[in-house]
Amino acid sequence: EVQLVESGGGSVQPGGSLRLSCAASGFTFSTYTMSWARQAPGKGLEWVSTINSDGSYTRYVDSVKGRFTVSKDNAKNTLYLQMNSLKPEDTAVYYCVKSQLRGQGTQVAVSS
Repeated sequence: EVQLVESGGGSVQPGGSLRLSCAASGFTFSTYTMSWARQAPGKGLEWVSTINSDGSYTRYVDSVKGRFTVSKDNAKNTLYLQMNSLKPEDTAVYYCVKSQLRGQGTQVAVSS
């Protein structure tokens, strides 16, 4: 059974940082492209970032370029999202995504 378990969310002030983690199990993590997506209150799901299987290629939505960094540790079956210079508009539930599957999400709240 595929499991994706996100953690690391929380409440921070604008300009702060958080590191999200996604522990993956039930599939060969090292062979899969993985993504992060988010859903802000009252809005639809938004793709944030993608990383290929070996971590050599990454993509980001324009609104987070230069502030967020996606990475994956294939030895630990873990996906990460380092988020710096956080803005109030980054407030959302963040999901780890494999193909059409996602975890339960972790809440990120950015406010002063």
